Amino acid sequence: MNIQTNPRAEHPPAQHDGLPIPRRYWSMASIWLALTMAVLDGAIANVALPTIARELGASPASSVWIINGYQLTITILLLPLAALGDRIGYKCIYIPGLAIFTVGSLACALSHSLPLLVAARVLQGAGAACIMSMNAALVRATYPASMLGRGIGYNAMVLSVSAAVGPTLASLILAVGPWEWLFLINLPIGVAALMIGRKSLPEPQGHGGPFDWGSAILSGAMMGLVPFGAEWFAREGSAVGLVMVVAGIVAGAALVWRERGRPNPLMPLDLLRIPIFALSITTSVVSFAAQMLAYVAIPFLLQSVLGRSVFATGLLMTPWPIAVGIAAPFAGRLADKVPSGLLGGIGLAIFAAGLFALSRMGASPDNASIIWRMALCGLGFGLFQSPNNRTIVSSAPKSRSGAAGGVLATARLLGQTAGAVTVGAAFHLFGLGVTPRLLLAASIAALIAAGISLTRLRVQPPSRVAVYKPILD
Repeated sequence: MNIQTNPRAEHPPAQHDGLPIPRRYWSMASIWLALTMAVLDGAIANVALPTIARELGASPASSVWIINGYQLTITILLLPLAALGDRIGYKCIYIPGLAIFTVGSLACALSHSLPLLVAARVLQGAGAACIMSMNAALVRATYPASMLGRGIGYNAMVLSVSAAVGPTLASLILAVGPWEWLFLINLPIGVAALMIGRKSLPEPQGHGGPFDWGSAILSGAMMGLVPFGAEWFAREGSAVGLVMVVAGIVAGAALVWRERGRPNPLMPLDLLRIPIFALSITTSVVSFAAQMLAYVAIPFLLQSVLGRSVFATGLLMTPWPIAVGIAAPFAGRLADKVPSGLLGGIGLAIFAAGLFALSRMGASPDNASIIWRMALCGLGFGLFQSPNNRTIVSSAPKSRSGAAGGVLATARLLGQTAGAVTVGAAFHLFGLGVTPRLLLAASIAALIAAGISLTRLRVQPPSRVAVYKPILD
């Protein structure tokens, strides 16, 4: 089937108000396939982490780098790739990213030691950074402005369904085959996303300005050194970790100084001057830190502390993303009428209650007790996520969609990396018995995020003129 008509005729709609039907559907199919692939990979890696660590002879603390290496690579590359996408076009970043991620998945399947697997996950992370930095911008370019909330809600639903399928799929695969098979399922999905995306995604619309390589290096240093140094210090107690953190902070300060006054900065200071944007980003960082802290710790709690099998762990974790998938599309539509600050505050309060309930399960909870707590966490997070993402994307000028999407993804990954690093450090210092306390800490973080979200009720989204006024001053 021909999934693209005359590209020249379709160019104006892509630029002004979304793609025409049916190309819009094919574009979203490519975006959803890539999102499915990335989310499945993350969910599978989380559930399979104890199994992979055992078969590779790695400690729980060191095996967390199978996740950390992937997350850190994405975090380091997101802002530079987002800025590059605004310059050369989102599709020009997205399509190579799909290819890199697919090749990285094959490399993971061929790895038979922890260092090789971590290296392959870094390659995967580079591809995922290309995909994630462009995702929100491509959704905004694909959908008409009047349907943006719906499009973001559908994106969240696909994400949640994939996350729900991931643990069960991982459990089924591990029950019949080696862990290497877990990464091979990305290959057909990646090839399909590439074939569809090459013809259907919005054509390049970049402004063509020069790329600031110096700022890109400083951004990568800031994003990499701070979390890596913090984890190193917590794990080793060495001054080397503190030196890394300080070096990352210095790089960040140099980046801010270098970027000040620029009209399209790599570090999106122009967008962070918008109060509603800055508050929404802060809410994302804190809430995703709570989510990742819990999501990495729970498999170890279920398998190593509560004695559940790998298959049972996958099933017991499934209610969380299913509840997100149910709540997210509803919340995305509701966000057109109800302030995202209120929806986010309510959702994150529910999320905090679910995490607190998980931390108080006791030594011998039955499956029903675990399931309703997981579902409560997912319901709360789903009510928060879609409205928050919609506010972040829509509060930025359309010409800065790549930067807005990059900051959105960076906030998510910074939070997730902080959560994963915290788990690794806690396991190293206190052992697996610390898991209930980690869940309690996640509950407190979610409650803090709820408070930040509610402060947005005092801030109104700016007009386009108001967005650009502080940039030109």
